[in-house]
Amino acid sequence: MTDSPIRTERRGHVLEVTLDRPKANAIDLATSRLMGQVFADFRDDPDLRVALVTGAGQKFFCPGWDLKAAAEGDAVDGDYGVGGFGGLQELRDLNKPVIMAVNGICCGGGLELALSGDIILAADHATFALPEIRSGTVADAASVKLPKRIPYHIAMEMLLTGRWLDVAEAARWGVVNHVYPAEHLMAKAREMADLLASGPPLVYAAIKEIVRAAEDSSFQNTMNRITKRQFATVERLYSSEDQLEGARAFAEKRDPVWKGR
Repeated sequence: MTDSPIRTERRGHVLEVTLDRPKANAIDLATSRLMGQVFADFRDDPDLRVALVTGAGQKFFCPGWDLKAAAEGDAVDGDYGVGGFGGLQELRDLNKPVIMAVNGICCGGGLELALSGDIILAADHATFALPEIRSGTVADAASVKLPKRIPYHIAMEMLLTGRWLDVAEAARWGVVNHVYPAEHLMAKAREMADLLASGPPLVYAAIKEIVRAAEDSSFQNTMNRITKRQFATVERLYSSEDQLEGARAFAEKRDPVWKGR
């Protein structure tokens, strides 16, 4: 895309998505709707297996909601589009891996966007916060997600005080997977994306559906659904060419060739 707040580039089976709204990559309603369409198209494209999301520039990944747009009439409860704010956190049936490459300040709805990914990589100057408390509002998605991802007391401190985490502390609490020098972040993120793109897409889909279901169910109920093939992705996997290919490749001592079918 060109002349757009969202830049996309297809690189093999990988879709790179760059949020590019100077000066800070904040998200207004129109940008959120566009992001939702980008991610829905990614979800529905059988040739794309992995998404890699980052921000333009070196200072900001994303600060979240565009307060200037809000002051000019964008309603905070307006139409965010398919997938909700930022296009990801409420997007249904997204069964493909999403990597976040956090290249700078990541706060508010920007942190909520990052938490919508499956793997978070960060530059060594990245910082993280949920400052909504200081503007008298609630970080809604983060209130749901963050206490499940990191120690409860750390999540609550972030939510209740709005304090900032540098990247070392974010890594210590498990907010991010890996930290890299800023100049190496995208190379490392592409390396991770290529690794995932070479893997079995039907297995990824099953993993993501199972993990989502397990958030709202007991261990035994989820296991029963798996063994009874009550997940569509599991049923598709166990009836697929890829399932046979995996077994054959193992027996023949070669790398499997995944076709996603």
